[in-house]
Amino acid sequence: MSNKISVRQLCFFLAFVAPVGKIVLLPSRLVHFAKNDLLLPAALQFALQAGIVFLVVLLSRKGETLYELLRNAFGKVVASILFVLFACFFLFAALYPVQEQKLLVQSVFYDTLPSLFVFAPFFVLSAYLCAKPLFVCGRTWDALAPLSTVAFAGLMILSAGEADFGALQPAGASGFPAILKAFAYTSNWFCDSAFLLLLTGRLEYRKGMAWKALLSYLAGALAVLFFLAVYYGIFSDIAVRQSFAFAKISKYFSAVSVLGRVDYLFIYLLGLVMTFYCVVPLQASATCLREAFGERGKPALYSVAVNAAVLLVVIFTDLRFLSFQETVTVKLFWIFPLFTVLVPLLCLFLGRSRREKILR
Repeated sequence: MSNKISVRQLCFFLAFVAPVGKIVLLPSRLVHFAKNDLLLPAALQFALQAGIVFLVVLLSRKGETLYELLRNAFGKVVASILFVLFACFFLFAALYPVQEQKLLVQSVFYDTLPSLFVFAPFFVLSAYLCAKPLFVCGRTWDALAPLSTVAFAGLMILSAGEADFGALQPAGASGFPAILKAFAYTSNWFCDSAFLLLLTGRLEYRKGMAWKALLSYLAGALAVLFFLAVYYGIFSDIAVRQSFAFAKISKYFSAVSVLGRVDYLFIYLLGLVMTFYCVVPLQASATCLREAFGERGKPALYSVAVNAAVLLVVIFTDLRFLSFQETVTVKLFWIFPLFTVLVPLLCLFLGRSRREKILR
């Protein structure tokens, strides 16, 4: 059994799994800043990340993991320090998705606000997955892709006919400063390129893989943009107050009174996919710690440490979500482009030092 992630699995992640993480609280956040122009900052983010995804997958042609590239260029000590920083970033990047998932479970799947302990099983699943090698993700994506496809298609079929797409007009009405703010302050939802950077050397690279990854990411981006258009077409001026929009847009389907809430099946399926997507940055953080410290710790210890840290933050911010959201998305937004844009671009030059050493 291969210990590499295949082209198919990578494309499944980019096209069917990663987009699901962008349909919970991102829509209302985009409307908060850009109003009816929510598609523009989202499209800019997707375009930027698509280019980085393409370049990061090309980096896998070197056949070495990111840690090996850094070690060859700067030495083992520096590589380990840098990977600890990567682990801290992924831990930070995991905080908002986990909070998002917790609020989704509490608000959508329960009639009354349940105890925080209802969400505790998530950390059991996460701790188990974080103790596994990173290539195991590929098998998970194989299983999640059809679930995501069926659920998302079902919700769009039920919802698209109720949307007034004219509400998106006139384009550019919110102004460039508002669009720029929406672009910057939603960076925390676009961390996929940083995770792919960690997959360098773990991909079963084939000719044309970068182009397939690019097209898959763009396909997922188009699906999210269509969702955003439907979302705003249904809620229009009150869209900013409609959190967890994917769970609400389908209830306006005209045949609901006859068929019942059949959309709940699709909502539950998407919720399942989101659960596994939330674990991805936690898996990345635990993997970075394993590579940084080598055999000085067991995978289970790193897994428990990462999940315990996130659990403590979730408990501490349980009743302070608005303040937490402002801190992550606005005050500290610059951390995300640093690791999702600048660092991947700099990593493209790591191979030069390796070749120079060989020539010497």
